[in-house]
Amino acid sequence: MFTGIIQSIGKISAIKTGSLDSRLTVNVGNMLFTDVEMGESISINGACMTVVEFDLSSFSADVSRESLALTTLGRLKAGSVVNLERAMQLSDRLGGHLVSGHIDGLGQVTQCVAEGKSTRYVIRVPDELAKYIAHKGSVCVDGVSLTVNEVNGSEFSLQIIPHTQQETIFSEYLLGSEVNIEVDIIARYLERLLDKSDKPSGLTMEQIVKAGFK
Repeated sequence: MFTGIIQSIGKISAIKTGSLDSRLTVNVGNMLFTDVEMGESISINGACMTVVEFDLSSFSADVSRESLALTTLGRLKAGSVVNLERAMQLSDRLGGHLVSGHIDGLGQVTQCVAEGKSTRYVIRVPDELAKYIAHKGSVCVDGVSLTVNEVNGSEFSLQIIPHTQQETIFSEYLLGSEVNIEVDIIARYLERLLDKSDKPSGLTMEQIVKAGFK
């Protein structure tokens, strides 16, 4: 699990492409990396990857055919910058929200407008993901935990402050840029609990509202 608080901006130093998969080697930038272990999980632009090689300044991860097809990792090139976060520990502060590192789909940047010191981004997602994104709810964009400002159909907006611009790859986005999207895991579980296709759970929307969730 991750928190969506980016620890470093890394850079792809090498890509070894196989017939069905790839191996990425990533320079970790200013991330503390002295205690890295073989097999640990690191989020690359929101996608949970496993460390298969490492040294004090970089690591390698194998990316399967499915991950290449369903995320933006297949579009990376040597020199591309990426958001990095090591898996959380139980003693960590949960500064963002619970993030699994399992990408639900791709979004596309449709607007990028400066508003005062911050920047307003509008991202369009597939219709099947839009239902999980709520006003003032949480969403993970390329591994960054963010609060949704507005929702309009299949588009939602984010207000990105200067600190987030500097500490993540948001400053790299252009109109049309594709980003990895992970919806709030709580929304997924609520949908399952309310699913009437299986045996009724006994939980109703009225009960959820009474409990304080709106």
